[in-house]
Amino acid sequence: MTSDPPDPGEPGGEAVARVRAMLEQDAATAALGIEVVALAPGRATMRMTVRPDMVQGHGTCHGGIVFSLADSAFAAACNGRSRGPVFAASAEITWVAPAFLGDTLVADAVEHTRYGRNGVTDVAVSRQGDGALLALFRGRSVQVSRTPAPRLMKGGPR
Repeated sequence: MTSDPPDPGEPGGEAVARVRAMLEQDAATAALGIEVVALAPGRATMRMTVRPDMVQGHGTCHGGIVFSLADSAFAAACNGRSRGPVFAASAEITWVAPAFLGDTLVADAVEHTRYGRNGVTDVAVSRQGDGALLALFRGRSVQVSRTPAPRLMKGGPR
């Protein structure tokens, strides 16, 4: 991840520090090579470069990979305004244009509203080189009192 750690005394510094700590534990985001560009309460910018293992049979970046980038930025933005953990309640994406091998994708997330324990966050995914809009993502979030524990199933955790 990039950029310097926030000063907890700065406005929003505590929230940004919590988001950074959350992202340090996020193996899925790390495996995709997603890096933090900027964080602020209710906002996040993240980026990743499309690798060969992210390209599907038509030669474009798999839509699930673009969704995952947007989802990681969504998580960072909506957790940046809350003391308790915030999870996705639902999300949708509209793919506008394809991404290709070698493209660097940038996801800009903004939490537009928080009402009670719920929120709505929009994420625009664009290509870094030319700024072309590739996808629009909208996530609805819910704040919970604690992180859920894994369920124990027959044969161990799932």
